Amino acid sequence: MLLEDALKEYLYDCQLRKLSERTMKSLRNNNKRLFCYLAGEFALFEVEEVKRVHVQSFVNHLADTGHKETYVNSMIKSFRGLFAYCVEEEYTKDSPMQRVRFQKEEIPVILTFNSEEVRRMISYYPCKKFLEQRNRLMIVTLLDSGIRNSELCDIQLEDVHENAIKIRGKGKKIRYVPLTPAINKELVRYMRLREQYIKDKYRYQTEYLFLSQKGKRLTPETVERIVKECGEQCHVREELRCSPHTCRHYYAQTQLKNGCDLFTVSKLLGHGNINITKRYLNSMGVDDVIEMGQRTTPLSLLG
Repeated sequence: MLLEDALKEYLYDCQLRKLSERTMKSLRNNNKRLFCYLAGEFALFEVEEVKRVHVQSFVNHLADTGHKETYVNSMIKSFRGLFAYCVEEEYTKDSPMQRVRFQKEEIPVILTFNSEEVRRMISYYPCKKFLEQRNRLMIVTLLDSGIRNSELCDIQLEDVHENAIKIRGKGKKIRYVPLTPAINKELVRYMRLREQYIKDKYRYQTEYLFLSQKGKRLTPETVERIVKECGEQCHVREELRCSPHTCRHYYAQTQLKNGCDLFTVSKLLGHGNINITKRYLNSMGVDDVIEMGQRTTPLSLLG
């Protein structure tokens, strides 16, 4: 079977398994890049012709041309998924990925906002108009819940409960995050202005909590732009990427610094693997670790 045909089938299968459009786009692009290399270097076009040595050659090429280990590993994951499907459908007997190993990744140092930057970002909007209060609630929610950009945009009014917010996470997984006092305070103000803003506007997508200026569901691109502009106006350090994901980093590291255990933080963030959450702990400075240790020493708790 042609590699291109196998990929088309695999993507249909991914669609049936309700993988996100973003994930499917990555799978498509990553595998097509492999196909171009196999065609150019080895004149290979059929699934059953591809062997480990051919894929390993491409992996080595990526590493030799300066691509980061995380990028190379994401490519390997894409190839593994495709060829596992081909074996399952009996288009080939063995997967060429069986002995292609992941690259050893460096432990990333995750930089995030400091307390003063967060204070400036929260107080940036005057909150007298609907869009100003929306932006302030958005910033506060990202910082005090750690939810993803897309998850923020997907929140509906019915998802907001007395003490928790229902979050529609990756892979359609549902979880709940606390409706904190800080979020609730801004939410009360926002709902008052929101009600006035959408009054008599029947074409608005009023089921969503966060609305655009035209009354539609807020898009992740808009959220990215707003957070970036807020960071720039608040003079956040230039070495930081001011984005919703940096808000997520801030939430994770601050929760850990405040004594929340790793397992709980992982659950709140919606991580499928606790090792992902460990990256935030590994990125903490020595002073942060010492301060955390001092608060919980065995003898200090004896009284």
